[in-house]
Amino acid sequence: MRAIGFTIPQPITADTALIDFNMPMPEPNGQDILVEIKAVSVNPVDTKVRNNAVPEPGQTRVLGYDAAGVVKAIGDAVTLFKPGDEVFYAGAINRPGTNSEYHLVDERIVGLKPKTLSFAEAAALPLTAITAYEALFHRLKVQDKVPGATHAILITGGAGGVGSIAIQLAKELTDLTVIATASRPETAEWVKTLGADHAIDHSQPMASQYEALGIGAPAFIFSVTHSDVHKADLAAIIAPQGRLCIIDDPKGGFDIMAFKGKAVSIHWEMMFARSVHQTADMIEQHTLLTHVAELVDAGKIRTTLSETLGVINAANLKKAHALVESGRMKGKVVLEGF
Repeated sequence: MRAIGFTIPQPITADTALIDFNMPMPEPNGQDILVEIKAVSVNPVDTKVRNNAVPEPGQTRVLGYDAAGVVKAIGDAVTLFKPGDEVFYAGAINRPGTNSEYHLVDERIVGLKPKTLSFAEAAALPLTAITAYEALFHRLKVQDKVPGATHAILITGGAGGVGSIAIQLAKELTDLTVIATASRPETAEWVKTLGADHAIDHSQPMASQYEALGIGAPAFIFSVTHSDVHKADLAAIIAPQGRLCIIDDPKGGFDIMAFKGKAVSIHWEMMFARSVHQTADMIEQHTLLTHVAELVDAGKIRTTLSETLGVINAANLKKAHALVESGRMKGKVVLEGF
């Protein structure tokens, strides 16, 4: 079957940064399902792995952590799906990725594709929806109010893939006031169309902008990007006893001492943790993807697809990686078909 991968870490401008190649067709066992891939999306994790991971000698590593497709075969322990089901999911970082014609994935991290979306529209959602949902409800526990704090959440990088779905989930599933950050007029408009109550500019000092809103210190902050750059602002903005969730990789680590004085709790969100460690609650990702699909089909949230770059091949994936690495993405970029 056709696949796209890399053999050595290289800049995306290198001719062989990503290559087309052929690999054997996998067979499902246990709780794995075999999915015929119809569409994939590209996330920052794809670019980070391509830039930093070194495949085993002689091996080509397949990337891809978002997909929508059709179940073709199932393992002998599968109970959630059957051949012919249309599904969407984000896969596991310690297994071959979705940039291939067929892909094996554990059923416990898969959901039925929203019926009202195309494969391309659905492929834009899984990784970011899982990340945002887990961050909001499993890490920050926004359903539990912080005494004395404004019941609000600040979401940095609101126009990116994670921010775009986090805004929608927060507005639809909670009574939080949502403040999102965006640095350009078009992205500020984007976050407002997704439901953000306020937008501030993260390319400028944020604490004074937030204070000018006059709404009081927020109980929660979801720091999606550049947490190291924004740390002082985040510490100044958040309410005492508030909760901060981080998902990025701050350069040089992340010194949390700035948050001690306010007794702020710090939470990491890593959506691959459940699949990598085979946690007892791994099926939570199936459950939340099912919920997301229901919200989409009810017209309560929408896909964050912003651009489709053509068929799934090395040339188009290189374009997608370059877009993601630019740091100026609005929503998600998708490739469809082989």
